[in-house]
Order: sequence, then C-alpha cells, then structure tokens
Amino acid sequence: MNVKALVFLLLTPFAASAQGFAGLGSSAEGFDIPQPGHRFDFPADHGPHPSFRIEWWYLTANLTGADGQEYGIQWTLFRSALRPFEQSGWQSPQLWMGHAGLTTPDTHFFAERLARGGIGQAGVTAVPFQAWIDEWHMRGDIIDALSLRANGADFGYDLSLTADGPLVFHGDNGYSVKSAEGQASYYYSQPRYAVSGVLHLPDRDVQVTGEGWLDREWSSQPLAADQSGWDWFSLTFDTGDKLMAFRLRGGRGDFTAATWINAEGTSQSLPDGQIRFTPVQTSSVAGRDIPTEWAISLPAKGVEIRVSALNPGAWMGTRFAYWEGPVTVSGSHAGRGYLEMTGYGAPP
Repeated sequence: MNVKALVFLLLTPFAASAQGFAGLGSSAEGFDIPQPGHRFDFPADHGPHPSFRIEWWYLTANLTGADGQEYGIQWTLFRSALRPFEQSGWQSPQLWMGHAGLTTPDTHFFAERLARGGIGQAGVTAVPFQAWIDEWHMRGDIIDALSLRANGADFGYDLSLTADGPLVFHGDNGYSVKSAEGQASYYYSQPRYAVSGVLHLPDRDVQVTGEGWLDREWSSQPLAADQSGWDWFSLTFDTGDKLMAFRLRGGRGDFTAATWINAEGTSQSLPDGQIRFTPVQTSSVAGRDIPTEWAISLPAKGVEIRVSALNPGAWMGTRFAYWEGPVTVSGSHAGRGYLEMTGYGAPP
C-alpha cells in the first residue's frame, strides 16, 4: 500500500465534521445496530465490538495535587470501522485514534495518535483488560483496577485507578436513545474510580489524587442526520451523588437525557425533557464562542446548579476539534466533574 493511500485510509473516518469523527449521523448500512433488551456480557463487553461501526473507551479524572492545585485529565481511545467484518494485518478495517489531555487552571495540553488495526499498534482486549495505542495504555487484570498512561510533547501522566462501586447502565438498561427518531447506542459507565499517581508538566512533576469516570459506548449511527453536536456532563457532588447528562443539539430542537446515580450506586434514568441546560457565559476559544458556564436544572432531584470551566481555554485542537475540560459545580449542589462540547463551528 502506498503512503498516500495509507494516509487517506487513516484520516478519512476521522475527518473534521460538526458531529465529530466517523460521521456519527451517517448511514450504517451493513453494520449492526443497537437494539433494546441487549444482555451485556462481561468481561467480553469491556472489549471491542467490530460488527459495530463506532466505539470508544473514555476516561476523565478530576485531580488535586500535593501543591493544592486542581487538575483534570482525559484519556480516550476511539475505534472506527471501514467495513463490518474483521481481517488480519494491514487488511483490517479497524482504525484507531487516541486523545489525551491535561488541564490546569492556566494551561491545557493535548495530544493525538492514529493507528491501523491488525498490526498490533493499537487495540483492546477484554481479558486481561488492555486498551492501547502506541505506548499509551489503560490496562489491568480486570477493569476495576487499572494503570493509565499517556504523554505528549510537553506533558504526560502515570496514574492508578481502583473502582469502588458498580457499573452504571444508561437509558433503558444500557440502551441509550440519542434522538426523537430513535438513534441509539449501548452505553455504560464506571463512575467511581479512586485515582492516584503523577502528572508530568513542563517544569515539574506533581503527585495527585482524585476521582475518575470511565464511559463505554458503541453504536453504528448514534446521531440523527440533523444533530450538529452535543454538550455532555459527568458531575460528582460532595454528597456522593453523581449525574451524567447530555444535550444533543439538532435542527428540530434539542434532545436531552440524564442518569442520576446516588451515593450507594443505584441509578435512575431520566428521559428527554426532564433536565434543562442554559448557557450563561461564553468564552472566545480558538476563534469560536464556547459556553464555559452553564445553569442546569433538574427539578426531579432538586438540582439547580452552575457549572463553570476550571480553564475556559481547554480546547482539543485535534483532527476533529472540540472543548473538553474539568468543571466546578455550585448552587444547590457543590462538586466537580467534566464537560465535553462538540459542534460549535469553525472560525470564520
């Protein structure tokens, strides 16, 4: 295969678009589609699902340094398939992309990796659990006890994670609807990792502790064609309760969903329309107006909060660019968490 063809195959599914990588609202012909009533099978479902087109392993963590400063990190491995069947070697249709980020109150670092499947450069195995791209990895004998590593030109981190609660299944027992038309994904989380380790910054290493949240999601067409992007929140309150919530922005209106997770680990799904998101402050980031402070109202749980970016400039300038960073929570509930926002347009 010549170099130009290889570059084309690597980059085409990851081309920039409002919906993000792999055209999340485009046709899924030939691939499997999520269906209600799916019975999850662990540990196998921690691994890849090559008959589906799109998949990710997505870890964020809110951390406090020995220096007293707040930090956040992101580690994500994406899988995108060119065809709905597997082959070995360079003929594998599986393409992989890794993103890593580290955010301080003043600086945001990010890095990106691309790889072809079938040659050992990237992949995921369920037993023992390993997700890797080049030297970046998330791995452990089981998913409840992991080591996490990534690095960029001027940052890196080495962390240990230990889960202290059950998996959480979003939507209808893990069948997470994303639009009024019924597009959906399989979606579960491990939102209760205790995290410790070290961050490598340009001028120092910092010992940190905190809490992490792993999202697992796969589908073949999770968005409707008119949906242009999303605002996704994972929040941990000082009470021990947690909230996952998202807004998908579409030409025919927004679609929302949320999962309330109490301190004991019991969860409740909240369908479209029960949670309200209101941007209250924007910041100019990479030539775009990005909402970096939000009001969130969830009357069913007595939640009336403000969610504010730790660093408004947490822009991931990757092949599909988006905002991703740690946030603080105030109002009826206090806490911290993570926010991801996509589809906020290119600068003029």
